[in-house]
Amino acid sequence: MDSHNDTRQGRSRPQRGPDRLGKSRFSLAQIDPALRNLVAKTQHTTLAVWAADCAERVIPYFEEAHPQDGRPRQAVEACRAWVRTGVFKMADIRGASLASHAAAREVGEENAARSAARAAGQAVATAHVPAHSLAAASYALQAIHRASDTSGADAAVAEERHWQYRHLLELSRAHDTQEERQ
Repeated sequence: MDSHNDTRQGRSRPQRGPDRLGKSRFSLAQIDPALRNLVAKTQHTTLAVWAADCAERVIPYFEEAHPQDGRPRQAVEACRAWVRTGVFKMADIRGASLASHAAAREVGEENAARSAARAAGQAVATAHVPAHSLAAASYALQAIHRASDTSGADAAVAEERHWQYRHLLELSRAHDTQEERQ
C-alpha cells in the first residue's frame, strides 16, 4: 500500500506538521467535508469526468519520469471511454486500474510520479464505484504536494484543492442544466 497509512493494518496515520526536511506532511485521509458532500450529491458519470480531470492534471509528473510507460494515461482514457460510451466491462476497468497501480508500485520511491499513477488508477475505478473519485482527487493532491518545494507545498495543495471543488461544482451544474433541457 502507498502512504495510505491504513490503521487497519497496524499503521498509524502521520501527524500533521513538518517532516524532517521541514515540509508539511500530507494525509490522504484528510478530505474537505464540503467536497465530500458535493461528491455525495453528484451523478456517477460526472464524478468520473471529474476524477479523470484531476488525474490528468498530475499525469505529467509520471510521464516526465517514465515516458515509455503509458499505463496511467491509458487508465484515464479508459475512464473517459466509459463516460462517452456507457459501455462498462469490468475486466477492462479493473485491468486499467490495476495496470496503473502496478506502474505506481514500479516507481519504487514515494514521489509525485507514483502519486500521479495512483490518481489515474483511482480515476478509472470511479466507473465501478463512484467513491473512487475522491481517492483520485486525493492522490492528485498528494502528487502536487510531493512535487512542490518545502515552502510552497501547502499553498500548492490549497490551490489545487480549490480548483478541484470549483471544477466539480461547474461539472455538476453543467450536468444539471443539460438534464433540465431534456
